Amino acid sequence: MRVAVSPSSDPDGEPVGDGIGAVVSHEATRRPRSRAIVVTRDSVEARAEMSDKMCPPTTRQSAERRRALAPAQQAAFDAFGKAVFADGALPAKFKQIIAVAVAHVTQCPYCIKGHTKAALRAGATEQELMEAIWVAEMRAGGAYVHAALMLDAAEPQPSTGGA
Repeated sequence: MRVAVSPSSDPDGEPVGDGIGAVVSHEATRRPRSRAIVVTRDSVEARAEMSDKMCPPTTRQSAERRRALAPAQQAAFDAFGKAVFADGALPAKFKQIIAVAVAHVTQCPYCIKGHTKAALRAGATEQELMEAIWVAEMRAGGAYVHAALMLDAAEPQPSTGGA
């Protein structure tokens, strides 16, 4: 199978959209026809919206319920996370950048959002996070599409006035 990627364009060959779109064509050796998949900002946002429906936002209530159902395991997980992300041979910032890249490979929306916020708090820049995602992309193509989650999580959120 051969995969080709080119910028989105109209029938006259002129680029369209905001530059994020790409046409990917798959040409199988057994079939003379090719099939095209168009990736646009709208399709990335639609996938993120679908992901939010499949993986509802974490709430204080869901965290409390999870802790109540398995308190010892949650406490061990919390302690493990603190130990893993503490400064050591690698600074906490680098560890969180690595975690963002790994989260993109595993395509875990909770991990992407949580580690993006933690990486930014540890001093990472959006540019460092995006470069890490490109490294992850070398292993897993879904990292490019899921980068929309990192970008969304990096946006300042309006204060809700509550907890």
